[in-house]
Amino acid sequence: MNNQTRYVFLLRYILPLVDLLMLNVIFFIIGYWASFGNREIFIGNNNNHIVVCNLLWLVGAGYFGLYRVFGENKMEQVYRATWRTFALHVILYVLYLQFHMANHLSVSLVFWFYVLLAGAFILNRLIGTSIHYLAVDRFRLSREVAVIGSNQTSIRLIDHFKQERSFLFYGTIGGDECIYFDELQIISSGIAGRLSDAAAAGVKDVYVTVIPDRMLAVHDLIKVADQNGLRLKFIPDMGPHLFGSYNVNYLGNKFPIITIRSEPLEEIDQRFKKRFFDLAFSSFVFLFLLWWLLPLIAIIIKLDSKGPVFFLQKRAGRNNKHFTVFKFRTMRVTESTTEFVQAKKGDTRITKVGVFLRRSSLDELPQFINVIFGDMSVVGPRPHPLKLNDQFQSIIDKYMVRHFVKPGITGWAQVHGLRGETKDAFDMENRVKYDIHYLENWTAMLDVKIVFMTIINMVRGEDNAY
Repeated sequence: MNNQTRYVFLLRYILPLVDLLMLNVIFFIIGYWASFGNREIFIGNNNNHIVVCNLLWLVGAGYFGLYRVFGENKMEQVYRATWRTFALHVILYVLYLQFHMANHLSVSLVFWFYVLLAGAFILNRLIGTSIHYLAVDRFRLSREVAVIGSNQTSIRLIDHFKQERSFLFYGTIGGDECIYFDELQIISSGIAGRLSDAAAAGVKDVYVTVIPDRMLAVHDLIKVADQNGLRLKFIPDMGPHLFGSYNVNYLGNKFPIITIRSEPLEEIDQRFKKRFFDLAFSSFVFLFLLWWLLPLIAIIIKLDSKGPVFFLQKRAGRNNKHFTVFKFRTMRVTESTTEFVQAKKGDTRITKVGVFLRRSSLDELPQFINVIFGDMSVVGPRPHPLKLNDQFQSIIDKYMVRHFVKPGITGWAQVHGLRGETKDAFDMENRVKYDIHYLENWTAMLDVKIVFMTIINMVRGEDNAY
């Protein structure tokens, strides 16, 4: 086990222990203060609370991967996961105290508990960062690496190594041509000598960036690397057509699969997280809002105009599977027609109540039923009518990619003002770009962010909501 591996191993266990120690010390200080220094009262009042407090921290840390982010050891990942875990802990623990009527803990005590805890985490992370960088320099935790290749991938890789303090970049050993066989099928003596020099200088890993059709020419390169105690690591250069991020997975631990885009929600554990959020948030909305608001809106709609309360329509969901979406009816019932017509600004078909419902987005509330049924998510690309799909599928690249995830009540495009009538292909193309950005960059916190942005937009109103 090398120095870097030992350091990461120790840090992975030290950090949670220190975090839990801080949490418990501050809890005992605040609890003892709240009990006026009486030990018996303190123990009696807080026996269960301290257990729940610790469990909620571990749940949040596991959810956001706080103690799993060590690899190349980007400190900003630790910071981000810490504050996400902290925010979730505040929400869940305050809800727990409310439901258990912890009257001996006043709002001010809970407030000061989290103020002290936040201060402790800031101090802890600052000290930890300083120790981390001192350890990297003092104990030579940086891993020396070299690169073979002269292409766009090698340029990006070299930039990455130069920016990461956990790597010490030795240099470029050779370009793409150096791994070609000569006429006698023998690797050139030049590259063999450079590999030997790199090993003597302390290089441990050599990253080879080659295009796939040159991969057959590396057998002798591997042999020379083995002779010099070097580890070869291959990063395929996919050329200009696939320049950018792509993922590598394995099928049956045998076949490497390269995918051209990141799709976090293709992972079953990430889909479980999203489904958990959908059910938890929808249950909360039903419990505190919809149980009385849905019947009230239904009565107002019936009093305002003749017709059903709900508007039902077929939409395209995940993997283009059709489902029936629920909305409050906002238009007058007219003669049936097979022609789909989008709602426009000043549309005479919209009722007086419908104008308010659309403006405030309250017409979308019944779609929480779709979320419970599993056809939709709270956050995701908006489900379009089937006619719109038929219209834009053939003229907008990647249009159907937005169907790789469940549609949502609100989405990344909607909170950026891209809603309402799509007048032309350009309008729809902008929405698709935002939808694809969402599915490629999904995180649980992105969903939370979109929910808060949606609430803000609902309160202040939106020009495109009509």
